[in-house]
Amino acid sequence: MATTGTLSEKAIKSAIKAAAAAGKPKRISDGGGLYFEARPTGAGWWRLRYWSGGKEGMLSLGIYPDVPLKLARERRDEARGRLAAGTNPSDARKADKTARVLQAEAERLAAAGLPGPGTFEHAARQWHARMAPNWSPAHAGKMLALLENDLLPYIGTARLIELTAPELLKHARRVEARGAVETAYRALGVAGAVFRYGVQHGYCNSDPTRDLKGAIVLPVTKHRTALTDPVRVGELMRAIDGYQGTPVVRAALALAPLVFLRPGELRHAEWAEFDLEGATWTVPAARMKGRLKAKLTGAPHTVPLAPQAVAILKDLKPLTGRGRFVFPSPLTAERPLSDNGVLSALRRMGFAKDEMTGHGFRAMARTILAERLGVAPEVIEAQLAHRVPDALGRAYNRTLFLEQRRDMMCRWADYLDQLRLDVGARVEPRKGKRATA
Repeated sequence: MATTGTLSEKAIKSAIKAAAAAGKPKRISDGGGLYFEARPTGAGWWRLRYWSGGKEGMLSLGIYPDVPLKLARERRDEARGRLAAGTNPSDARKADKTARVLQAEAERLAAAGLPGPGTFEHAARQWHARMAPNWSPAHAGKMLALLENDLLPYIGTARLIELTAPELLKHARRVEARGAVETAYRALGVAGAVFRYGVQHGYCNSDPTRDLKGAIVLPVTKHRTALTDPVRVGELMRAIDGYQGTPVVRAALALAPLVFLRPGELRHAEWAEFDLEGATWTVPAARMKGRLKAKLTGAPHTVPLAPQAVAILKDLKPLTGRGRFVFPSPLTAERPLSDNGVLSALRRMGFAKDEMTGHGFRAMARTILAERLGVAPEVIEAQLAHRVPDALGRAYNRTLFLEQRRDMMCRWADYLDQLRLDVGARVEPRKGKRATA
């Protein structure tokens, strides 16, 4: 074993004087890897040179005279003890520092009444804050609501590293028991994302939700209710024509089957988006359903307008054209019509919620166009603003079957006119008929 304890206070002071006289550092050894580096300023550093895993390491043990010779030797012996036990002293120091930082942060958060580091709530809120800028505001709000309603009240204070798959499943079953099966399924998915975030940031070692795949079984998907029988569709068209409510709601009802848009996209329509002479409605990408990136950088959705749709809008424009929204709220022109406006009108006209909804106009058009008018599926899907199965088309053709869609929209509007007139008949599309504005 190498000789240790070769330094003295006298030797240290002599080294400091020599360093000051020479104007450069002077190094002297105490053995066992410990040495003192005297500086011309009158101070000096204690350092330990060691080997771990076949690699040389250097560890600072303090500054002289704050750390005297005796304390420096004690620190050297402690570090060598860790080496003998197979622990790198530099790694141990970093871990101790991290633990102190986490403890200080935990005390700060506890004093503020907030969850401490390593708890599910702490990691969940960090995860949400990091992901939210990449989501739409609506989706970010839904994720936060799911956390605050279905996860944080039950496991928020638990440390990630202590949560087990059975414990998580127990709380998912709690949500499932109230009939919210899809919410329970999503809750496990969100919990898994939080655990993966925790693994990445050292809060836990693994994601226990990976062992819960298949534990919550989603119910069979129910399609949105919609009328697809031509006779009932004709009854709906006649009911809309005879609707006795406000002109704004009546116009929204009349336009809905002619444009194939989602209820929210229709209700938020703005006059600035319409070219009535060109029979075109250009809906900004920001208002279309999709991921935030598509909303920010995607192309707008072009809606060709049939002459019947243009006529509806021209009739409405004298009433609401001075404002921003095509279908303003009856309470204030600064907000669009609420979704309940169209839904309530459908109910008053005698169409139950299990038969027709505002979203059902899309499914109605999709089904009948394919089955009765023989329109190509890719043209219909393009008008519905669904992803068309053509990667090159999506990348380079921003208009996506515009001419085919314009022809389809006119044929569809003509077919709806036929259904209005042919009471009780099974109407087949009449070839060659085109409406005029």
